[in-house]
Parts: sequence; structure tokens; C-alpha cells
Amino acid sequence: MIDKKTLSERDICTKFITPALEKAKWDKLTQILEEVSFTDGKIYVRGKLTARGARKRADYILYFKPNIPIAIIEAKDNNHSVRAGIQQGLDYAKTLDIPCVFSSNGDGFLFHDRTASEGNIETEIGVDNFPTPEQLWEKYKKYKGINTTDSEKVVSQDYYFDGSGRKPRYYQQIAINRTVEAIANGQNRILLVMATGTGKTYTAFQIIHRLWKAGAKKRILFLADRNNLIDQTRRGDFKHFKDKMTVVKHRMVDKSYEIYLALYQGLTGNEEEKNIYKQFSPEFFDLIVVDECHRGSANEDSSWREILTYFKKATQIGLTATPKETSTASNTEYFQDPIYTYSLKQGIDDGFLAPYRVVRIGLNVDLEGWRPTEGKTDKDGNSVADRIYNRRDFDRHLVIEERTDSVAKKLTEFLKGYDRFAKTIVFCQDIDHAERMRTALQRHNSDLAAANNKYIMQITGDNDEGKRELDNFINPEEIYPVIACTSELMTTGVDAQTCKVIVLDSNIASMTKFKQIIGRGTRINEDYNKLYFTILDFRNATDLFADLNFDGNPIRIKPVTEERDLGNIVDEEENSTDNIIDEETGEEIIITQPYIRTPEESFEPNTREPREKIYVNGVDVSVLVSRELYFDQNGRPITASLKDHTKEIIKGKFASLDDFLNRWNNSDRKEAIIEELQQQGVLVEALMEAVENSCDLFDLICLIAYDQPPLTRRERANNVKKRNYFTKYGEQSRKVLEALLDKYADEGIENIESMEVLKVKPLTEFGSPIEIINEFGSKEKYLQAVKELENELYKTASA
Repeated sequence: MIDKKTLSERDICTKFITPALEKAKWDKLTQILEEVSFTDGKIYVRGKLTARGARKRADYILYFKPNIPIAIIEAKDNNHSVRAGIQQGLDYAKTLDIPCVFSSNGDGFLFHDRTASEGNIETEIGVDNFPTPEQLWEKYKKYKGINTTDSEKVVSQDYYFDGSGRKPRYYQQIAINRTVEAIANGQNRILLVMATGTGKTYTAFQIIHRLWKAGAKKRILFLADRNNLIDQTRRGDFKHFKDKMTVVKHRMVDKSYEIYLALYQGLTGNEEEKNIYKQFSPEFFDLIVVDECHRGSANEDSSWREILTYFKKATQIGLTATPKETSTASNTEYFQDPIYTYSLKQGIDDGFLAPYRVVRIGLNVDLEGWRPTEGKTDKDGNSVADRIYNRRDFDRHLVIEERTDSVAKKLTEFLKGYDRFAKTIVFCQDIDHAERMRTALQRHNSDLAAANNKYIMQITGDNDEGKRELDNFINPEEIYPVIACTSELMTTGVDAQTCKVIVLDSNIASMTKFKQIIGRGTRINEDYNKLYFTILDFRNATDLFADLNFDGNPIRIKPVTEERDLGNIVDEEENSTDNIIDEETGEEIIITQPYIRTPEESFEPNTREPREKIYVNGVDVSVLVSRELYFDQNGRPITASLKDHTKEIIKGKFASLDDFLNRWNNSDRKEAIIEELQQQGVLVEALMEAVENSCDLFDLICLIAYDQPPLTRRERANNVKKRNYFTKYGEQSRKVLEALLDKYADEGIENIESMEVLKVKPLTEFGSPIEIINEFGSKEKYLQAVKELENELYKTASA
């Protein structure tokens, strides 16, 4: 009989929990998922280095159908009670919107029923009495208020699968399921709030597809306010609708389609081409999805709202990252409270969105104001009115040329110290300001601008050449443009995945606009090493982080003197000694790797008469204060010294040098120790880079943690050769071991431990893997020879 107390948690799952589920008729292939990681792990940043924290992982998630989760199980080994996992399970169930929670240690189950309003919320169940899928589906329907056969048919409609293996993230799954469930239950106005970069269009596609396939909604309109949003949608997720879909354009209406994509502007018009949308009957559409609904549709008297009112019998879904709530505009008043919100903060904590640092640069004229001297004239010789001008005036009413030059200079200084080819968006006050900023940046980056005239581009609504380069700026594979100077054009709807720097030189008072601008940088693209971004703030726009309505603070704050060179500001972080704690595990993290989004058509023109600007020069502009912001969600600094953090992790695992040497020398696979240390937060790649990859990780650990002088891999290999260690092997075996030794000297211990090394040069010169192994007598004897070779490599350490 098996002694359960000796079994691991995974053994308990395999031998007791999974069989109990299969006995209850759960399908192992389609309904049971084990060890489900549902977040990516928060990204921690120090200087140019990054590391991910632990992922959140459920032991089991049970599905009635794919992407419709109805239960969660947290497992523990048998040295714990059956109840030990219930609190963690409840925490995950709340995050994942799952009603039934189980804890088990292999003896049975504790069942927490979140659908129970009173009475026995928690009950113990025998290991042979786990509920069937149908029983838990009834619980789910109760939890979601699904009371009719028709609503159950809609709610159980399959997701669209394209064969690529792509699945919705957990928050997308919740947004899709809640929306479909609400519509199945008769709700006709729905608001989804999802942070920029979290996949609103994919979420909308799955909602529409499920409702359409279920027959609940037959004709659907997707509304956006910019051409590129329509184009991205048509070419992206919505392409699966194929010939059932059309884009309304050229003011032509064809009523033979089922899925319609349209611009607001394309459905309305002036008096002569009045209201194209009225060619459809008010009952034509069953469902309308309003993208970026914080824009025109939030205003009750807008022409966009007229469209929604005309089709008022249709179910309407609003999508936004930033719902608008002002005295004159309200998303929630029209769409009701959000049915689901996935915030910037949640996205950063889950590791799906990029964290960011903020560098705030205070120019003297901004912080102190500027008052013209007596008789001061503008560039045209006109007298400048005597008053104190401040940040709100600059580049709007008054242009100080030296101020523009100073901003360009500080940005260039930062990029020279960071990465001169980091995609950068500079948000300016208006088009004129963007034009002047481009000129100033050209002057400070004349070398790269001369090499390619598209290094810096003005991308604004009035600049056709710049707008044509927008797609190249967005495209990760295109180097140019590198720096985009803009005003309003790139504040929303622009997906620049590799934008690593955002410059704020515009007065931003609106929280909605501020969040949209921040959203230009929040996308992650690991293929291009875009894991975080930096904001350079020249206007104190980031004061909005202090607003209670802001939900995604940056990472840190640090005051800097007037003379501070921004070229060193990123690298300096790597020498900090502050701890970085993984918010999921509570363990310390150490870090590695260097490190937005984009535009559309211009906003509606301002009909007011523009106030004429005053242009002045000859003003002393300098940096008074520059400070770097960098906090985690608890307000703690997150910087740390790579060396000190590595030392603390190693000393926490191996108290003495002997402890480490014993473990290293007695391990069958050194790679397993390396993997273990990486999981603990040791940034192996960063450490190897620090010594130009010449030392073994073994020597780096001995040096950092125990102050032992290191040897290079080449020195260790040469020491083995000097001992004539190979004489006990035959000639061919000796050549193989010598080749492995050279492989170690070049690439490290992990490579010689893998059988795959026998498939690459120079080992292939000695025959096939089987032929090489036969030279040693057997696979076991070959592996023993490799083990002895490793012992020889580290012999001096163990002596």
C-alpha cells in the first residue's frame, strides 16, 4: 500500500486527484487542465536589465467547454490537511471568475460553493464522489443567472479557433464570457473597460463570433472613429468573417452582408449627404460594438450619439481603455457601469503590459516662470506684454526657442546614453510645436539625420509625408523613423509595439488623454526586447499619477541635480542596493536585459479663432531639477545591485562555500543547479555578460558569494589536460573527451551535459551519437565518463 505521506504534491495529483476526476466523467483531453499558468509574471526593471516574477498558477482548472471554466482545484501533498489549499483557490477563483473551488490532499476534497448564499458553503467530499461536469455546470448557470434553454444555448456557444493554438488570456476570457452571458440574459447596453494593449479587438471578435454563430445576433456593426482602426480590425482578428463582412466606404451601402465595419464619419455627413446610416432601417442591426467609446459617443449631443440613438433597439457594447466621465460626457450614463474592468495596474502586475520609469525634467522657465525684461521684443520686433509666463503659456501663446532647443538637447542626451535607435514619440503642444521640435532634434542629431533623413519625422495630421511613415514607425521590423514628433495624431489608436521612449512636452490636464498617451508604450514585444519603456516628462504631466482615478503607477522616484547628465540615468540604477521583491512569491528577484503604440487621423478642427503666438529668443533656459520616478504598486523602490542581490540569493540557498561545493560536485547535472538558481532569481545571462562570458557560472558564484578567486573556463580546461587524465581511455574515446573539454571552454558546462552535443561539430567527426556512445561501451558508461570529466574540471575547488 502506498504511503501518501511520502508522495509529492504532483504524485498526489497523478495518483489520486486526476483518477477521481476521470471517475466523475471529466474528459481529460477537453475539460481538465493541470498546472495552468494564467499570468506571465510581472516584469521588474533595473537600468537596462529586466526579470520576470513568478506566474500565478492553478493546479487544476475544469472547463465545461473550452474557455468556459467552472471549477478550480488547489492540491497539496498529504502532509497537509484537505483544507490547506482552499484560501489560495478562492483567491484564484475570484480573479478567474470561477464559482466552484476545491482543495485536496488526496484523501478527499473540500468544496467551497460560491453560488451558495447561506447554509453549507463548504462541504467535504470523498475522493470517489467528485461532482460530474453536468452538476457543476448547473452551479455555473446559477452563478451567472442563466435560467432559460435559449440563454444556455448562447452561453455555451463555442469560441472561434483558427488552428494556430491561440487562446484568450484569462481576462479576455472573462470579458467575453460576461458579455455573452449578459446579452443572453437580455442586457442591451454593455461597457467593457480594458487597458490599452490588452486586446480589445480580439475580445470583441470572439464576442461577436459567438453571438453570431449562436444565432442570437445576425447583423452586426463595428464602429470606430479612425481609418487605421478599421483597417487593423479588418486585416486582423475580423478576417475570419471572410465574405460575410464588408467595410462601409465611399458612402455606399450594401445590405447583403452580416458583419459591417464603419467609421462614424463615414455614416454621417453634412446637409447635402445627410446621414448615410439612415439608408439602413432602425431595426437592421442586432448588435453594435463601439470601439474607443470614450470619444464622440460619450457626448450626448454628438453626431456619433445620433447613430447609436437611431439604432437604439440594437444591443450596444462600448469598448474603451479610458471611460469618460465629465459634466458634459458620460460613458457609464449611456452604457451603464462596466461589466468588466481590466486596468493598467492589473496588466502590469500580471506581466501582460510593460512597466515604465519616469524621468521628470524641470526647466527653469517652467518652474520659476519667465518675465520679459523691460523693452523685450519678439522676433518681429513687437513689444512682449509684461507679465509672468509659465508652463501653460509655452508653445501655446509664447514660444521660447531656447526652451524647445533645451528639450531636444536633453532627449538626445538621454538617447545617447540609452539607445539612439529606441523608437520614441515626442508629444508636443500643437503642430507648430511638433514642427519646431523636429528641427531642433535634427540639429542635435545631425549625424544620424544625415545618414537617413527619416531618422526624425514630424507625424501630424497636416503632414502627408509624415503620415505615410506612420506604418513604418509602427512596424517593429522597420528601423526608420526612430523619433516621431506629434501633437494629437498619435495619442490614441496607434499600436507602436516597440516604442521605448515617450516624451511629454505638452500640457495634459485630461486623465483620459493622459492614459491614452501612456498606453502608447504599454505593449510588450519580447522578440524585439521591448519589456518596459521610459517617459521623459518636461511638463509635470505625470502629476496625474497622484490622481485617485489613475490605476497604474510608474516604478520609482529619485531627485537629480541641475548638472545631471541624462545619458547616465538608466545605467546608474544597476548599482542600487535596494531589494526587489516578487509580489507573487515574496521572494527576492535579481535582474537581466535591456529594454507603444501609435496614430490615426487628426481630431475634429477647433472652430475658435486661434490666438497668435509670440516667438522670442535670447532667453536663458536650463534644467533646474530632474528626478526619476520608479515605484512598485506598494510605493517601494525597486532597484538593486546585481552583485549584492546575487550574493544574497546564493547565501540564502548555500550558507557556506562547502555547502555549495558539496551540492555542485555531487550533482549529476550541473545544469539542474543553474536552472534552480535562475528560478530563484539569479540573472545568469547578466552575470556572464559582466565577465564577457569567459568564466563558468561556478566561478562567478564562488567569487560573488564567497570571495574565491575565479578561473576562466579555458584555464580549467587546460588544467585538466595537464593532468594526463585521459590516458585510461582508448584513443577514440580520448578524442571525444578532449572535444567535449574544448566545447566546455567555449560554451560552458550545460552544453557537454546534453546528449545533443554529439550531433554538432566537432563531435560529429567521430561518428553518429550511437557510434560515439559505443566507443565507451554503453550510454551509462559514456555518461559516467562525462561525470568524471566534470569532476576533473572542478577538482581544484573540491580539494
